[in-house]
Amino acid sequence: MERPRGLLEITRPGNAVVAGVLTGIGAFVAGAGDAAGLFVDASPTVGAATAVLATVFAVGAGNAINDYFDREIDRVNRPERPIPRGAVSPRGALTFAVVLFLVATGLALVLPALAVGIAAFNLAALVAYTELFKGLPGVGNVVVAYLGGSTFLFGGAAVGGALGPVVVLAALAALATFAREVVKDVEDTVGDREEGLSTLPIAVGEQAALRMAAGALVAGVLASPAPYLLAGFGPAYLVAVAVADAVMLAAGYRSFADASRGQAWLKYGQLLAAGAFVLGRIA
Repeated sequence: MERPRGLLEITRPGNAVVAGVLTGIGAFVAGAGDAAGLFVDASPTVGAATAVLATVFAVGAGNAINDYFDREIDRVNRPERPIPRGAVSPRGALTFAVVLFLVATGLALVLPALAVGIAAFNLAALVAYTELFKGLPGVGNVVVAYLGGSTFLFGGAAVGGALGPVVVLAALAALATFAREVVKDVEDTVGDREEGLSTLPIAVGEQAALRMAAGALVAGVLASPAPYLLAGFGPAYLVAVAVADAVMLAAGYRSFADASRGQAWLKYGQLLAAGAFVLGRIA
């Protein structure tokens, strides 16, 4: 039972499901449009459901391949993960990641051309992230930030709806994700330094990196009223997003004293912000 459990765990199922939910939110915020698929015609509902499943499988694959490449670092930073503790072999993790990528690709091919293009770019970025970008100061953080924000774009493109509000949502999510990834790098400084990685906190110092994360959060907060001002979202959105903004700013402040607690609060703030967009679409 340890191996099946390890394979499930290596996908970070909680994160994968959350990414799927965010894709669904992107589809909902965009609204139904022309969802004609690249190869097959599908209704907006089918397109949204397919995009959600494709996201779950793709994120699971990305997490598995990340653990494959990070196995030596994880022996220091995350010894409880499946590969370091021996529940899954490196080869098994890589094979599992390939299978998940193939499933995600197959699902994405029934979607509209724009969604297929986003999926293809994202799958390539997921594969390249750990091996090529993760150890470059700030670059890996930007890649992950884009991937986090693009889940909403992927959902909107899958239903062929209006992408204006979704682009704003994606940008806000990307800024918050960048901040969260920098804070996580601060947590992992010891193991990353032992492996010779030059992450942002190692390259510029932990305090400077945290200030950059805080700057990204402030930029996101300043941009958050845009759907109210430009896209016709009502006062309910403004109230809800203000709560999310407050949580994320508090998280940024908290990160200077406790990086682990700060990045957890950032995740809650991101979910609250996504909920604000749902409320704005309904109200």
